[in-house]
Amino acid sequence: MFNNSNSPQIDVRDVYKKIQAGEKDFVLLDVRTPQEYSGQKIASSINLPVDQVSEEVEKVIPDKDKTVYVYCLSGSRSIEAVAIMKDLGYKNAYDMISGLMAWRVYKLPLQN
Repeated sequence: MFNNSNSPQIDVRDVYKKIQAGEKDFVLLDVRTPQEYSGQKIASSINLPVDQVSEEVEKVIPDKDKTVYVYCLSGSRSIEAVAIMKDLGYKNAYDMISGLMAWRVYKLPLQN
């Protein structure tokens, strides 16, 4: 699971630890298509397709200081979404390295 990105990143296992610890001071943002999202997803995530991030993210997540963990299937769309969010002034947006592919490798729980 290697990802060459200039976007701030976080390992999926670290995100899962925060979920397990009951932390609620972050948003999980899934930037896949609605069709993909209707399948497996991380519980409590919000869906906003990457092609809508620039127009809609400020409505969905108005607090630009909020910590946001962004994921897709493999990590390419989440890198793009984090870059857009950084350009819009989001200070704490992180790409979840290798997205759902990594989540599945580590056998972390998903919601159907």
